[in-house]
Amino acid sequence: MDSGLQVIAMAAGQLAKTLPLSLIQRLAASIADGDLCNWPAYHVRIVTDLTQPHYRSLAVDFLDHWHALAAHIAPQAVASALLTAALVEQSSREQYAIELVWTGPDIGAVPLRRTEQALLQVIDSACQRLLVVSYAVYHIPRICQALIRAADRGVRIILVIETPDRLAGQQTYDTLKALGPSVAARCRVFLWPLEKRQMDDSGKPGILHVKCAVADGHWLFLSSANLTAYAFTVNMELGLLMRGSPLPDMVESHFDRMIDTGLLANV
Repeated sequence: MDSGLQVIAMAAGQLAKTLPLSLIQRLAASIADGDLCNWPAYHVRIVTDLTQPHYRSLAVDFLDHWHALAAHIAPQAVASALLTAALVEQSSREQYAIELVWTGPDIGAVPLRRTEQALLQVIDSACQRLLVVSYAVYHIPRICQALIRAADRGVRIILVIETPDRLAGQQTYDTLKALGPSVAARCRVFLWPLEKRQMDDSGKPGILHVKCAVADGHWLFLSSANLTAYAFTVNMELGLLMRGSPLPDMVESHFDRMIDTGLLANV
């Protein structure tokens, strides 16, 4: 096989693991519709269409790799390689899979995904719907940026959060302020009202202690980790990242039902 084709095939496979299918399709269309005779203008036209900085940087690396190591491969062949890799990756993602997610000491016993990395994958994979639930929210800039990106590409986002500052006897940060106005303005935010909670014998209410995220009824992130910098860096946290199976859709439907019945209230 032509070594250039191998270079393109491998690079396309790596890119397809990170970029959403819709972006790969746009990138492939831009690559196919061009002339290599004026590489600088061709390059600029392609990357200008990608507005998200991280995705644009990955696309630039792919184009530079092509130009440096396989410049004789025609644009149409490169576009075909990208589309093929993206469709194969999409098919693979649609199969049932589950991974362990971890924050804490890395002892190398088993392969583990990092907590923040797994949550970012769920958020960035969302095409239509995203549900995020957490007890605590504090200092999570990369997660907030990912939520803003998702909202700006048309994803309907529901955030279900606890408000520790509102619970009797507790004084802490305001959860909505921790999310920031840019996130709050792009999402539907729900709380569990105190009057809807069960109480113990001393009158202490239950708390919303769930930490999960669901994308399009297909991806499910379930973890002990709150949405905090400590949970992503120094705590010991364990969770699961799942794609496929009925479980993600069941979790999403469960929260939708709580919203529909008024058990959860819109802020």
